[in-house]
Amino acid sequence: MLYTLENKKLCVLVRSQGAELRSIKEREDETEYLWDGNPEWWKYSSPVLFPIVGKLLDGKYTVDGKEYKLPGHGLGRISEFELVSREETRIEFALKWTQETLAVYPWKFQLNIAYELEDNQIKVIWKIQNLDDKHMVYSIGSHGAFRCPIVAGESFEDCYLEFNASEDMKNLPIDSKGQIQHEYGDQAVKGTKLPLNYEMFKKDALVYDAQQSDTVSICSTKSDKKVTVQAKGFPYWGYWTPDRGGAPFLCIEPWHGHADYVDFQGDFKDREGSETLAPGEENIISYTITIG
Repeated sequence: MLYTLENKKLCVLVRSQGAELRSIKEREDETEYLWDGNPEWWKYSSPVLFPIVGKLLDGKYTVDGKEYKLPGHGLGRISEFELVSREETRIEFALKWTQETLAVYPWKFQLNIAYELEDNQIKVIWKIQNLDDKHMVYSIGSHGAFRCPIVAGESFEDCYLEFNASEDMKNLPIDSKGQIQHEYGDQAVKGTKLPLNYEMFKKDALVYDAQQSDTVSICSTKSDKKVTVQAKGFPYWGYWTPDRGGAPFLCIEPWHGHADYVDFQGDFKDREGSETLAPGEENIISYTITIG
């Protein structure tokens, strides 16, 4: 089901499938900032990645000697969430463990996802709860696909990423199966601006583990429209558009966790970058999207 949130600046659509943002529109001039999920390019708009980010090696993992399987980015984005509460400028959903989820992810959990509008900002809030009697291991991340360019008539190459801190970092390359390689790649970011072109995404997403900035904007050299993601405390960031080139969007993806390394053979509990919750513990993570 699709729900609407509105204030004087924004009109936002959220669907219960995946508790996913589907539209972010500026009310003043009807500018759309979020990709509409046209399957010609990519059927999602802003999926939440849980309880894994990226792909598992061979699509499977082991916990205490037992093998499980999960699709890339986990089960959150393909699950129907329950509506918890709804107001004019706030909505909250929940996904709770079932016998079906235990068959692919052996922990009892609840994931709440809320969206709050304030002025020209959308605050995204995730609450992850461990409802089990054992330590729970998980990853979570955002995969927001923003229109790039934002303004009609401009091109992808007219756009650039702007960072709020001066960067000096190299990417973690991804192989053809979606696994991360150990050696750093050649897609370096230096300074506060990264000009965009499709060629730089020919080998999948650009993933960084040493980003200093907690605020990243898609900007244009030809207009003043921009969209900004502020995500404090996220250890990994990804940037992605389809590798065939030409898609009119770019994903800004702050993550807690990442895909398996190419040679990972250990227990799921030992995956690098994963988070752990003790029995009965919860973790609340938030980030904001600012329009204009």
